Parts: sequence; C-alpha cells; structure tokens
Amino acid sequence: MTQRIAFQGEPGAYSHEACHTARPELEALPCSTFEEVIGAVRDGHADLAMLPVENTTYGRVADIHRLLPESGLHIVGESFVRVRICLLANPGTRIEDINAVRAHLVLLPQSAAFLKQHGIKGIPAADSAGAAAKLARLKTPGEGVLASALAGEIYGLDVLARDIEDHGHNTTRFVIMAREPDYAPRGELGMMTSFVFEVRNIPAALYKAMGGFATNGVNMTKLESYMVDGSFTATRFWADIDGHPGDPAVKRALDELGYFTSHLEIMGVYPADRVR
Repeated sequence: MTQRIAFQGEPGAYSHEACHTARPELEALPCSTFEEVIGAVRDGHADLAMLPVENTTYGRVADIHRLLPESGLHIVGESFVRVRICLLANPGTRIEDINAVRAHLVLLPQSAAFLKQHGIKGIPAADSAGAAAKLARLKTPGEGVLASALAGEIYGLDVLARDIEDHGHNTTRFVIMAREPDYAPRGELGMMTSFVFEVRNIPAALYKAMGGFATNGVNMTKLESYMVDGSFTATRFWADIDGHPGDPAVKRALDELGYFTSHLEIMGVYPADRVR
C-alpha cells in the first residue's frame, strides 16, 4: 500500500517541496488547511503530516502552536526548506515580456528589488502554486508567477529567473508528525525533544522551571509563549531542547520542570536535521 504524507497547499507549494525533500519515497497529499492535514493523518488517509512551524523572516506560523498540541499527533522529524523564489512563465515567454506577476502576499516584498529592476507589477494571490496552475491553464499573456521551481516542473512553466529573493536567509522549519510517537534514538546529529507546558501560578515559576535545564547543561534552542483559551493569565510555553528524554541530564531537567508546571506534554522526540 502506498504511503502518503499530507501537506497544506497546492502541488508545488513550498510545503510540497519539504515533503519532496524529506520524504521523497512517499506520495504527497495536498490539503486545503492545516486542520485537513492533521485530519488526514488521524483518519488514516495519510501516514505523516508536514506542517510549517516557523520562518526566519516572518516568525511563528499563525495558529500552528494551538493546533499541534490539540492534534493528537506526535513529531517524528523536522525539515528545513530554503525559500528559493523563481519567476515562472509559460514556455516561449521572455523576462522582457512580463509586466505583472502573481504570488502569495509574503513572496512579493521578498522579491521587491528584482521586480522594481524589471518594471514588473506584483499582484497578490491566495497561493503561489495555485497561481502557477492558473497561469498554465489560462496562458495569460504578459503575466508570470513567483513560486518554487517544483511548481514550474509540475505545471509545465519555464523558469525565467532563479533565487530572485532580496535576502538569501529566508528558511521555513517544518515538523513531520505521525499518529504514534517514535522515541528510538536515531539520526547522525543527535536528538531533539519538543514539549509544551504551563507553569503553576506561583512567584517566579518560569524562572524556577527553567533552572533545571541550566544546572543540568541542557541546551534549549526554542522557548515561545502563547495564550490559550482566550485568557490573559493561562499562558502556555513551547520549548525545543537538544537531547532525548532518556538522557540523564534531560531526565533530571524534565523532572525538575514537573515541580513547577500544571501541565507538561512531550510533543515529540526526533532526530535533528542537518541544517542545524
């Protein structure tokens, strides 16, 4: 039976590229929303989910930290995708023929210098890969799209220019999620552990909760707070650390964390991506 990995977006989206890069042996299943991605795995229509969590330019992906703890899924891997923007057009089109491009709103400002240099107007679209599919279907003269090279391959568009983003650091981090956790030590670069927690309502609770990681020499690579249930007092934290819960230092740090939290949930244990 064919194994599938679900992603949000149209074929050719950067989430699709993440699937193609991290799990090329799996069939990629496009979904309209993050909720549909999660549902596809929970219902057995897909084996894994590829979900973006943060971007070096735009920060946290909206709503994702709320969705993941409620998903019932577990992180089993991570993948980093450099957002390489291509100018795509129908075959036979030259750059000088292009007077307008369509792309997701976040891609247009990232390519502002290139568009200005060539006198090209940017038009926002709901989805860059979807805009590529529409251009291939309608063959609108004088128009191009900004999207991934993968979108060009899928829809038969020519790549007129590559890597046109103003800055070369724009990278999105994805997590790969499954119905069951996998705590087995694996990977060449060590393990990561992600968890969410809520501190008890006592003075300096967060300071005390974090102390165990410092005293045990556990490196925390991420700590973010966000509100839950529409309350200004119920704050949840998402943390990523280097190491495996079975490591003595990590176990001591998590045990100490438990004294100062009202809720603690391991979201996943997975090998560190080599991009780290």
